[in-house]
Amino acid sequence: MSSPKHVAVIMDGNGRWGLKKNRTRNYGHSEGVKVVEKIIEAAVENQIKFLTLYAFSTDNWKRPNKEVKFLFHLLEKYIDNQLDKFINKNIKLNIIGNIGKFPKFLKNKLKKAQNLTKNNNKIQINIALNYGSKEEIIQSFTKLIKLSIRINERNVSDNLYTKGIPDPEILIRTGNRFRLSNFLLWQSSYTEIFFIKKLWPDFNKNDFKKIILKFKRMRRNFGGIK
Repeated sequence: MSSPKHVAVIMDGNGRWGLKKNRTRNYGHSEGVKVVEKIIEAAVENQIKFLTLYAFSTDNWKRPNKEVKFLFHLLEKYIDNQLDKFINKNIKLNIIGNIGKFPKFLKNKLKKAQNLTKNNNKIQINIALNYGSKEEIIQSFTKLIKLSIRINERNVSDNLYTKGIPDPEILIRTGNRFRLSNFLLWQSSYTEIFFIKKLWPDFNKNDFKKIILKFKRMRRNFGGIK
């Protein structure tokens, strides 16, 4: 079997990792950002065309305000540090989710980064920000009803944040948690899900490549149990 086209990742365990190291949750978030670059490299090496990273969910607003602000700071810093690399390495950046509630300066940076990389085609990095799958699906149905468009599987898919992006063949969740946490519920109907015990800052390129290899060896059956 060939490499998957699309891999999605729930990067869980940053805060717990920081506390485990007798540091802060924010320290864990900072270390987690460093892993992202390595996993993007691994995705490119495995010829993956779409990598979707769950960075900030609609539920993350429930966290302490100080932590939310720090996450915004990390995101801003990440864009500042990586944008030139994305441009030079032919990487496209795409945001999925509703960033309307984000600070204006951050929204502008995200939009600028998307615009400057929109023609790149080596790999597309989808960063899920203020993303919630249930809200995404409801918005799709609402739009179809408002426009009097027939409700069917294709039309619903065409009005999700992920329009034009193939459904993920693989979904990885780190952090020793066994749930999807409102992430790509519609898109993951036939996705192979890998739950990993490691917390995200401990996840590495070798772990990623092992999952890709295991996927390649799978015999995937659809439409029932065989």
